[in-house]
This record gives sequence, C-alpha cells and structure tokens, in this order.
Amino acid sequence: MEQKNILWILCDQFRFDALGVLGHPVVETPNLDQLAGEGVLFRHAYSPCPSCIPARACLFTGLLPEQTGFYGYEDGHAWNFDGMLPAVLARGGYQTHCVGKTHFYPQNKHCGFEGIDSYECWQRLTDWYVDDYEEWVREKSGGRLDERMAGLDDNGWNAAPSALPEELHNNTWVVTKGLEFLRRRDRTRPYFLTLSFHRPHPPIDPPQRYWDLYREKQCDAPHVGEWAKRHDKPVGSLQAWEGRLPKDQLARMRLGYYAQIGHIDSQIGRLLRTQKCRRDLPDVIVFTSDHGEMLGDHHLFRKTYAYQGSAAVPLLLWEKGKERGIQVDEPVTLCDLYPTTLHYAGLEAAKDRRGLSLAKTGWEARLAGREWIQGEHAACYAKEEAMQFLTDGKEKYIWFTATGEEQLFDLRTDPYECCDLSRRKEAQERLAVWRERLRRSLCGRDGGLADENGLRPGCLPAVRGEP
Repeated sequence: MEQKNILWILCDQFRFDALGVLGHPVVETPNLDQLAGEGVLFRHAYSPCPSCIPARACLFTGLLPEQTGFYGYEDGHAWNFDGMLPAVLARGGYQTHCVGKTHFYPQNKHCGFEGIDSYECWQRLTDWYVDDYEEWVREKSGGRLDERMAGLDDNGWNAAPSALPEELHNNTWVVTKGLEFLRRRDRTRPYFLTLSFHRPHPPIDPPQRYWDLYREKQCDAPHVGEWAKRHDKPVGSLQAWEGRLPKDQLARMRLGYYAQIGHIDSQIGRLLRTQKCRRDLPDVIVFTSDHGEMLGDHHLFRKTYAYQGSAAVPLLLWEKGKERGIQVDEPVTLCDLYPTTLHYAGLEAAKDRRGLSLAKTGWEARLAGREWIQGEHAACYAKEEAMQFLTDGKEKYIWFTATGEEQLFDLRTDPYECCDLSRRKEAQERLAVWRERLRRSLCGRDGGLADENGLRPGCLPAVRGEP
C-alpha cells in the first residue's frame, strides 16, 4: 500500500458543536465546513478523558486511560509510553513534525517527532524549556511585543483582543511554521505533520479583526438544565470552574471564544489554499480536539466533565480524491485515530490498542457493532466531579465515582443534557442497563470501583504511578 502524506490539525478545548456545518448560530467555519462537505464528519466523537494531558496520551498512544495510567490532569509525569504514534510512523519511514502544543513531559521531549516547533502557552515545568513561539515573536518584534501584554489568564473566562498584530498571533504562527515545514520537507519520504493549535483554550485573545467581527454578533445563550442549580452561584475567580457570570461578561467570553475559532478556521483556509496552489495538498487530513469547553453551559466552565460541552469533540476525516460528504452518528473516540492513521501509513497497530480504524473498508459495520464507548476523569476541581460515562450516541449515562450519584440523558431529544432522567420512574429500566454495563467494564480494574455486587463509590488518582 502506498504511504499517504498525513496532516493532523489538532485544537485544544474546541467544542463539538462549534462548526457552521452543524448549524451553529454564531460561529462561522467555512473552511472546516468544506472539509466536512468533502469528507466524513463524525457527529458523536468523544475524548476518553476530557482534559489536555490524559486526552493527548490516549490520542498519541491509542490506549485507554486504564492503560496509560493517566486518569486525570496532573503535570510533571514522564511520557514513557511505548509505541507512540509519531515514533511508530518515524520507524515506518515517515518524516514526523509537530508545530504547537504537545503537553509532553519533560517539556521539549519529542516522543517520536523528528522536529518540534514548541509552544506550551505560559507553562514552565522545567528550567530548560524554550518556547519557540515566544522566541519567534521576540525576534519578529525586536523584543517589543509579548502575548501576555493583553493581561489575560491562561485558564480563565476573561476575554479581550490580542495585544499582537494578527501576523504574530499564535494561531497564525502555527500555520506559518507548518507551511515552512511543508516547503522544506524531505520529499523522498512521506510526512506526518501535526499542527497543534493551543486555542481556543484560554487566554481568549483573538486578533483585533476577529474580536471586532464577533463582538457585533448576537450571542447565543448557554444551555442550563434544572439539575444544574448546584452550580448557580456567583463566579468567585478568574479561573472559576463553576458559577454564574454577569450577562455581559458571559457574552464577551462566548463571543471571544467563537472569534478564536473563526481565526483558526481562516488559518486552516490559508494553509489549504497555499498547498493547493503549490499542487501539494496532503493525502489525508484529520481535524479534531483533545476535549471541549463548557462555556457557561450548566453554569460550568473549562473541561473534565462528562457533559457534551466538555467530553464531545469535533472530528473530520478528509481524503484527497474522495468526495463523500458523509455524517456518521455512531460513537467514536480519539483512540480510533491511532489505528486510522497507521492504516493510511500502511502500518499495523499493536494488538493492545483499543481503537477501531476509521479508514479500513468496512469501518461502518465495525462502528455499528460497537455498543457504546466509555470516558472518565479523576477529581480535578472538586472531588464530587470525578466521573465515569458511557454513551452510544443516543443516550448518555454518568456515574460520579465519589458520591455514587447518577445521571441519564436522552441525546436524541435533549442534545445538551438539560433534562436528567435518572430519577424518573419510566427511565429506571434503561438506567439499570447502563449501570450494569459500567459495572462490567470497571469490574476487575484497579481502583476498586466495581465488583460482582455493583458499582462502589470511590476516587481514582489523577495518575497511576509512572507509565
């Protein structure tokens, strides 16, 4: 099989619904919409562990959290995994390169990428870390400019236009360096290029042009369920994970977030049009995110939750020369991208990788045979938020491991999970089916969350020792 040139476009904290092709009332994504119209859009794609580190461990290894040992978010744990995707591809003859965020540790570790243009926002976890983007901005501006000048928080809800001109914005830099790699690449080998946008993760700092464009739009309202009253309290800090923002601040956050996505989409368009003019489009493009952003839904912010805004992600698969325009409703997971990518490279995934290839002939039948997928996250912002979830794309069952609380949602009639069915008499039979599925899945796993008698409340650590 001929090895394909493969481009991954990976975003951080990009909501599943923030695509024009899905009918979003505010955000405009014409370039991603075109990829969806020519490729495959997976409408029910999920992060196995919805925060940056554990999600990326699953993405780049094809392993589930129970295999990586990363159950939640905790910095400072070495990435010593065997069979990381860029390493497997490099051994298979690929030139591998990444531009942007990795969240690998120690920082500057390559994990199989031959080259990395690194950006880890404002995290400095090692004394020797060099942020290539910061160095680039300093050089281009003669030391006058820095993205911190906007005065924003890198995990907060506050939003303002970037202090940098658009050509120096981080979203622009990702594509600028990606195009540089593509122009200079080794043309005797196929390539695997990952363009890893840090945004729309905070700081919410779109370029001024996009800030102005989106501030003129009518902001959509967050989705808030009756069950979310426990989170209905005044926001207490810039990094709050729950609470009620004043209407103008909430609108500024949401519109600024959408403006970031609009800018990312325009940069993807810049990349694709440039490569088309060079007659050098990749053979395969994968677009996705590590997790989503609650954006005020149910009075919640950030990620780590089982709810759609946090756990569901966009996923597009485009192949040169194949115009399909398919939308798939069966559930998929980020772990599926590991065997999918290796298939396009003519390589086999190790037998311990749990994902299903979305590239091989017959993938539709394999997905149809998948009953459900599972996700989880250890306690992060509060012990009570530690959770496990199961979904088949039609219903979603959530179990909060510390408290034993349950939730059940019908995603067909309630796609934003506003109506919790778990206490309704007519839903008890379905609730029992999902509860037993989770019990079987957890039984025998470390952590003691289930046995033959049922689910057992408790909490997993964020990380199970060193992988």
